[in-house]
Amino acid sequence: MAIADETRQSGQPERAAGPRPAARESEFRLTDSDFSFIKQFIATQAGIELSEAKRNLVYSRLVRRLRALQLPSFSAYCHYLESGDEEELEHCVNALTTNLTSFFREAHHFDFLQRELLPALMRDKPDKELRVWSAGCSTGEEPYSIAMVLAENLPDDWKIRVLATDLDSSVVATGEAGQYTLERITGISEARRRRWFLRGKGDNAGQVKVRKEIRDMITFKRLNLQNNWPMRQRFDIIFCRNVVIYFSKDTQRALFDRFAEQMTPGGHLFIGHSETLYKVSDRFKLLGSTVYQRVK
Repeated sequence: MAIADETRQSGQPERAAGPRPAARESEFRLTDSDFSFIKQFIATQAGIELSEAKRNLVYSRLVRRLRALQLPSFSAYCHYLESGDEEELEHCVNALTTNLTSFFREAHHFDFLQRELLPALMRDKPDKELRVWSAGCSTGEEPYSIAMVLAENLPDDWKIRVLATDLDSSVVATGEAGQYTLERITGISEARRRRWFLRGKGDNAGQVKVRKEIRDMITFKRLNLQNNWPMRQRFDIIFCRNVVIYFSKDTQRALFDRFAEQMTPGGHLFIGHSETLYKVSDRFKLLGSTVYQRVK
């Protein structure tokens, strides 16, 4: 997709981008013009806003793409993105997406899910169906944590569906595989490790795999939250944690309005500990500890 950028006019001199990165990466220059284009490009494609403080991060992550494509400069890479190559668009988005996660991260959310929300749903949902969306699932630890809590607390006759989506196709693939290093599950209780993980042997020593019973509860899909959503069903619970911190307030307002429309009346929304809906959306009420309930 071509993106117009008034700062990238032919014949316009490029300005140096401050101190150049050290050692082997110093053969490339990330000019002000190139950085401006990349900021606009990723904002348009993914809704992510990059500040000047992210300049070194952009350099270190995208310089690998320049080498992979054997391009001589960041300017050439920007022109390559402008050409609309879909595969490279995905590589660029994957490179600039931050994926920090862990099993049962922000444990109070899972405590609330287990102790308060699930008992209420078992009382108030005679259809015995539950749909959950992990929006921004990264490498899968969040949806697997959700599925474990659901499997441990809901009766066997409940129909449970968990959708896990992320912008980054590579982390979606990791999540779908459900295989992790032993270090990734050190924070999980011994009881859960024994119940829900298989330990690798031989070539897979030092690895664990989520049991099929849990993997089968989850559908992993790549999804750009900025684009159309193909889901027809509404969700009872949506986890969208530590995602909107990269979005502008206007983008956040639009996103949370769409979440409200995609939820059942009275549905619950979980967001990250550093996020808030204050002056962003009036369609949810705060229940505490970044747990919200849809009110309209």
